[in-house]
Amino acid sequence: MIKALLLQVDAGGTNYTQFIMLAGMIAIFYFFFIRPQQKKQKDQKKFIEAVKKGDQVITVGGIHGKIVSVEDTTVTLDVDKGSKLTIEKSSISLDASKRLAQ
Repeated sequence: MIKALLLQVDAGGTNYTQFIMLAGMIAIFYFFFIRPQQKKQKDQKKFIEAVKKGDQVITVGGIHGKIVSVEDTTVTLDVDKGSKLTIEKSSISLDASKRLAQ
């Protein structure tokens, strides 16, 4: 009878250990994957809202251009002498002037 009681106590202890390990894994997953991704998305959104005429940018598709005009949701890029493209703001990926400076 005492042996059965000790086995139950021991089994209860492993549940707490498993819970602590699971909580630790969730915390690690949050701090190494979810939180940095949220920060990156926040920085990207801030960058897109701050684009202005004259900025050199690179689109998600890899097109390099200079911003000619900025509307609410669209941007007009000058990609070559006189060639202009109108694209969505959300398709802007990088600031080319910072990338070229590296």
